[in-house]
Amino acid sequence: MNNTFNKDEILRNNLDYTLFSWSKQSGLNPINIERAKGVYLYDRDGKRYIDFSSQLLNVNIGHGHPAIMDAVVEQMKEVSYVYPGMITKARGELGKKLSQIAPGSLNKTFFTLGGADAIENAIKIARVYTGRHKIIAQYRSYHGATYAAVSAGGDPRKFAVDSQGMPNIIHIENPYFYRCPWDSKTPEECGVKAAANLERIIQYENPGSIAAIILEGESGTSGCIKYPPNYWKKVKTICEKYGILTIDDEVMSGFGRTGKWFAIENHGVEPDIICMAKGLTSGYIPLGGMIVSDKIAHYFDDVALPLGLTYSAHAVACAAAVATLKVYEDEHLLENTVKMGKYLDEKMAAMMQKHPSIGDFRNTGLFGAVELVKNRITKEPVTPWNAGPADMECTNRMAAKIRELGMFTFVRWNWIFIAPPLCINKAEMDEGLAIIEKAIEIADEYCC
Repeated sequence: MNNTFNKDEILRNNLDYTLFSWSKQSGLNPINIERAKGVYLYDRDGKRYIDFSSQLLNVNIGHGHPAIMDAVVEQMKEVSYVYPGMITKARGELGKKLSQIAPGSLNKTFFTLGGADAIENAIKIARVYTGRHKIIAQYRSYHGATYAAVSAGGDPRKFAVDSQGMPNIIHIENPYFYRCPWDSKTPEECGVKAAANLERIIQYENPGSIAAIILEGESGTSGCIKYPPNYWKKVKTICEKYGILTIDDEVMSGFGRTGKWFAIENHGVEPDIICMAKGLTSGYIPLGGMIVSDKIAHYFDDVALPLGLTYSAHAVACAAAVATLKVYEDEHLLENTVKMGKYLDEKMAAMMQKHPSIGDFRNTGLFGAVELVKNRITKEPVTPWNAGPADMECTNRMAAKIRELGMFTFVRWNWIFIAPPLCINKAEMDEGLAIIEKAIEIADEYCC
């Protein structure tokens, strides 16, 4: 049998027989990928794209690393799947490693298939453990697309389905200093006022009904909004006061993305639950999970754990994760993230002096976003938040230019995201930023 397909047939098969996320299905023009290596993708016409968002902020170690392939093959030679009530070497090895790198007393992991179901199970376990039902989350946040996860998030992608959303989610404002809801003069003031607002909402909503607050370790698709100094600590103190659990969503921000294993380490806080996925295997194989504190784990010593997934602790996925974590360490990727993050900050500071449309640049490690405005004084965005098609001209032009010049990254409303694989070097960073600058020149045209 001849299984050779030409590029047009591959394109037709994808468009005719599969559905694409977050898009109307007509008029799509997806990149037809043939291979990938390091920080680069190659399409079937031979065009090279520098990956400046690590795909969905998950390919942290870069593309095509042979260690992950080898680990997957070796595990499959032994066993590919057993039901989650059995054990494998890879499962135990991965659990032990996560215990070693997680902060404080977070020592036991329940494995899922990705980030959204990690969030789902974290919400479930928080409710069971506390006997409470309400969950507090931020408006400018994203926690996944399944019903509980999308309900917890404040991203407008949920609007199409929120009539059937999970009840008992309470949303609060973010401490978004660049657009502070309380007109704060400093990031510290914004953090204080945001924390005070959180406590008022807790009091309004009956503290005894609130199971948990869920925050991203660092903000992601909402624009990489940086937490003010000590904000996470203030949240933790308030939660402890009222017996509320803290769920730390590290799906995007974990595994070196901010220069730490988990972004919350930058804030000196130990949460009760960490949710993870993406960089755990760098996207090579689907895997997620939630790590719980000892106090939560011990609660279930004599109480049945009400969680279960067919593919929980999948042997091949666990083996891929063990190999991935070793790559982070062997290749010093967390250290490289810190070094390259400082280099990125320097380059962007210089770029801000040249381009009036750059209102703000926010970055931690290699987890950044450029915020583009028509006027730095009024902060009017070049594209409004949740803009309709009629208001997307600037965004569409920037996205088209970035693709034309050979880059893959996300351009969302008035943000351009910069989150390349953690293995990036200075030459590759310069190459990518030169393309970003060409897109920003388009935004400059809209300044007034």
